[in-house]
Amino acid sequence: MRYLALASLALAAAIPASAHHSFAVYFDPDAPVTLEGTVTAFRFTNPHGTLVFDVDGEEWRAETNAPVVLRRRGWTRTSLRPGQHVTVSGWRSRDGRNYMRLREVRDEQGNLVGTAPFGQNDG
Repeated sequence: MRYLALASLALAAAIPASAHHSFAVYFDPDAPVTLEGTVTAFRFTNPHGTLVFDVDGEEWRAETNAPVVLRRRGWTRTSLRPGQHVTVSGWRSRDGRNYMRLREVRDEQGNLVGTAPFGQNDG
């Protein structure tokens, strides 16, 4: 019974770890991208938030940092709202999908969302 409990704990610890991944595995540091579009959704969730936005009729997604890191940089659940026009910069996914790792977001007036851009090694 004791081994079963230990095995269950080990399995439970491994599940969240598998959800987190390295920047370099999925995103190309030599492929920066900047796009203008309209926010369709913003998910402030673990392990990474997601910004979904429309660029000339094409859906794009930008993976953000975890909510705890976003909060440290001045973000909240309402930092981005559907219908908001934004400029999004980051690094494109290696597989060529309309997917990127977020570096920064600027609102329609050019103001930075949050207090500072994110880097490739931010949590």
